Amino acid sequence: MSRIHKEHLQAGYIFGDLANDEYIYLPAGEVGTDNPLCVLERHKASEDITLDEAAHLIDKLSLRPCTHPSLGKKAF
Repeated sequence: MSRIHKEHLQAGYIFGDLANDEYIYLPAGEVGTDNPLCVLERHKASEDITLDEAAHLIDKLSLRPCTHPSLGKKAF
């Protein structure tokens, strides 16, 4: 399942949990790089995580494709 999440992140999808204010997405500038970094936003704070970590957290936190409050439905 993580491979599918990675592909969705690389396609611009945003995963999140609106109730807990958590979002994971891949910024447009990271697409096509050798080691892309995703953004993990929690309660207005953000940090960079690897694509592998992002896919793992999507599964662990049961995040779903969602609409980000400022980015919309897709990161790019």
